[in-house]
Amino acid sequence: MQPYSQDVKKIDNNLLVATHLCQLLTYISGFGGLVVPLILWLTQKDKVASMDIQGKQIVNFQLSIIVYCILSIPLIFVFGLGILTLIAISILSVAIPVINAIKVSKHQPPVYFMNITFIK
Repeated sequence: MQPYSQDVKKIDNNLLVATHLCQLLTYISGFGGLVVPLILWLTQKDKVASMDIQGKQIVNFQLSIIVYCILSIPLIFVFGLGILTLIAISILSVAIPVINAIKVSKHQPPVYFMNITFIK
């Protein structure tokens, strides 16, 4: 019996890249960009190295995007600022996961800015 076998986490960059790219499911299903990474994070955080940290970042990013979208809706009535905000949010919600998936595939840490920390 190996006493430390549970502490060893495997390195699976392909799963980490897939987790980052699963955020794009929002544009297909409307909600998959939050649900799929959340499930992957919860099931793999103890098995895959860096999944706990990156999973939290992804879930916080998706929740932040939802909050920003909700907050920009009333801004539509203020000189159309909400429309510009929604366009910026939609561009960032596509670009940031793709950029971070590329970074993770090259063994670099992902960067999620403008995150509201819901999960620590």
